[in-house]
Amino acid sequence: MNNSRSESYAAAGVDITAGYKAVELMKKHIARTKNEGCLDDVGGFGGCFGLNMAGIEEPVLVSGTDGCGTKVKMAILMDKHDTIGIDAVAMCVNDIICCGAKPLFFLDYIACGKNIPEKIAAIVGGVAEGCVQSGAALIGGETAEHPKMMPEEEYDLAGFAVGIVDKKNILDSTKMAEGDVVIALASSGVHSNGFSLCRKVFDIDNNPDSLYAPCADLGGKTIAETLLTPTKIYVKSVLALLEQVDVKGISHITGGGFYENIPRSIPKGLSAKITKSAVKVLPIFDLIAKTGNIPERDMFNTYNMGVGMSIVVPADQVEKALKILTDCGEEAYVIGEIIKGDEGVVFC
Repeated sequence: MNNSRSESYAAAGVDITAGYKAVELMKKHIARTKNEGCLDDVGGFGGCFGLNMAGIEEPVLVSGTDGCGTKVKMAILMDKHDTIGIDAVAMCVNDIICCGAKPLFFLDYIACGKNIPEKIAAIVGGVAEGCVQSGAALIGGETAEHPKMMPEEEYDLAGFAVGIVDKKNILDSTKMAEGDVVIALASSGVHSNGFSLCRKVFDIDNNPDSLYAPCADLGGKTIAETLLTPTKIYVKSVLALLEQVDVKGISHITGGGFYENIPRSIPKGLSAKITKSAVKVLPIFDLIAKTGNIPERDMFNTYNMGVGMSIVVPADQVEKALKILTDCGEEAYVIGEIIKGDEGVVFC
């Protein structure tokens, strides 16, 4: 790459040599994610991954793609770029684990106003950390410099994950029945959804300084550091659970909150009855509701409210499931049960 440089392209706002430097800086992060499927180094035209089919009768690939939404704005405001990549990975791998699939590999895409190699490497460092947490390999990606399409300091981040599951082990919600129990896995915070409302409630765009004062409602933490807390990745805990418990359904609680996401793993004719008082609502959600005068239903229809994932198991396996999840480091607890009805979610 030493001979690759275009003065004309640089004059137009794109420094291709910065891209090469960014790749060199990020290689140490990528190396942390390598697993047995990795076949080559990053830098080729495609990321190669070898599939190990041992013990899998009918392999099914499960894919997921997502971004971090306007949470990226928080990273830019705080000039902290080493954790937003965790969110990008989490939003994808937490989705595919809902099918029972084990993540294999991940690719990222970064669009930026100006390629600052150190910043890009920090972003990819977060992506790599998310991959390590989920057991996925970071096998490639793309960084695109978009001068005059976005301000120099801004960027956007998205990703794509692929996982694998034996067809017989794909979670089948039709096996769900009245009396099954809904378990909550605690979230780490707002995760990566509802940030447009957060920005409005806290007037972040017009009054960013308010984010940096210690807040009593948040135990002395600032709003900024609380909002930027990375999305929790549940992959390894859920995989451990799937090995020992008859899981009937899993929901990743993202945009749309309880009302949109929990019904996605429940078949017609059944609903989830959630005990509202059982939900361990995190302080940040109380602060959002209070500051913005947001109705309770809207909060549960926008945010995870402290529940990053819900899992449905048979009533006679609840204690076993809770022990496995707790041993894996999760805060897991019962929030409801499956009942007859087509409401999707019913609070009591």
